[in-house]
Amino acid sequence: MITADNIFMGCENLKQLDLVKGEELRETIAALHFEEWRNEMNREIDSINRNLPTADAGGGYGNQGEKAQVIRGWLRSVRDKMIHYIAEHQRVLDVAAATLELILPRDLVMKNILSFLELPSYMLE
Repeated sequence: MITADNIFMGCENLKQLDLVKGEELRETIAALHFEEWRNEMNREIDSINRNLPTADAGGGYGNQGEKAQVIRGWLRSVRDKMIHYIAEHQRVLDVAAATLELILPRDLVMKNILSFLELPSYMLE
């Protein structure tokens, strides 16, 4: 994690970030139930590359710059929204499972339907 506010001081060329394991995150986002959630998460991930170029790099006396704060805030926002949407996705699955179990055998629902709709297990490890 980025702990010092001045870690990117003077880094004028820091204008873009690429996520480590970004494809895995995007795969998880693609598996979210609602298009609105997927769109929101993709906008949030892409926002860093819109905001970072205009963040002050600092470098003057007492000016640590804003890049570290912008990146930390973005990481926190992506993490918090992802946690929220994963929880909501699970809630939707739980309601769907309860409804399906009224008309289908439980083992069929658990093995063949819900397992297909679950999110990738590596997310947020």
